[in-house]
Amino acid sequence: AHDFNNLLTAVMGNASLAKMDLADTSPVLPFLTNIELASERAAALCKQMLAYSGKGKFIVKPINLTQLVREMMNLLEVSIDKNVVLRLNLSEQLLTIDADAAQMQQVVMNLVINASEAIDKHSGALTIYTGVVDIDDAYIQTMHIDSELTAGRYVVLEVSDTGCGMSAETQKKLFDPFFTTKFTGRGLGMSAILGIVRGHGGGIKVYSELGKGTTFKILIPCGANQEEEKPQQSIVAQPVPTAGNGTILIIDDEETIRAIASMMLKGFGFETLTAQDGVEGVSVFRAHQHDIRAVLLDLNMPKMNGEDCFQALRGIDPNVMVILSSGYNEQDATNRFAGKGLAGFIQKPYRPTALRDIFLKALK
Repeated sequence: AHDFNNLLTAVMGNASLAKMDLADTSPVLPFLTNIELASERAAALCKQMLAYSGKGKFIVKPINLTQLVREMMNLLEVSIDKNVVLRLNLSEQLLTIDADAAQMQQVVMNLVINASEAIDKHSGALTIYTGVVDIDDAYIQTMHIDSELTAGRYVVLEVSDTGCGMSAETQKKLFDPFFTTKFTGRGLGMSAILGIVRGHGGGIKVYSELGKGTTFKILIPCGANQEEEKPQQSIVAQPVPTAGNGTILIIDDEETIRAIASMMLKGFGFETLTAQDGVEGVSVFRAHQHDIRAVLLDLNMPKMNGEDCFQALRGIDPNVMVILSSGYNEQDATNRFAGKGLAGFIQKPYRPTALRDIFLKALK
């Protein structure tokens, strides 16, 4: 998964750079956009694999499900069949939940894919609903859960389809591990989705009838100590400069990463130097330290890893500005650098503008 993230950085980066060189009316633009979207979906899958392998950590924070669904719309639209109409019925003043965003995205994505496949090649509609509901003990008894819920207020995520529906026998097996009605699986099984929901203190309710469609209702407890969100007033953001200057040293053991990062940074006005591992990176930095304004440093490299390289660079110049780059999430990647003066972090794969912005912010 980690190596694949490096490949995705090159794929996404080249597609983004190509888009920047094309006119807005170019017929090629949609194809490049599709490459970017597919890369983002693959990157999300990599994060999930890294988490399953113990190389990623889930981060729980207040999440607005309405906002999360809206941010996923591009991915959702390219994940469903063209014969399916996607409808939204989202609460604009939704209470937040305490959840891991990546896990909740997986739940939404897989419920939507399952609903699209239930419609199959027929024309149909798929509806995503968010809202808030108060439930009692009697309602709780009708839900698919492995732990006790308490009566109270819950945020609801509902995915409904007009597809084939499920028989009573299928519904009984729905949450069994590895159960599927498909020849090959495309994502998480319902048992895994139930596990995610249960891990967030929630439950699932299923309504389905053969020939009439299915509704999955996910209930997650409202987050603690909050009031209903009000629309935020628009804030005028400070303009970010679009061009940089000076030299950036890129230290990464992947040749494709060095090449694409160098092209990105040069496109925004920076000069670049490159090194293929930590040992060479320290040598290049020592020779050009007066010209180098900042360093883009990979975390996992042979000979000398990112942590040791960082310490060596700090030994040459205690004020060296280092941006760490990794396919792991920020919390997992930067734990070993806490309190050591890291200037920033960027997760692979990244777009050119994200790389530009993090350096311009650090160097301003």
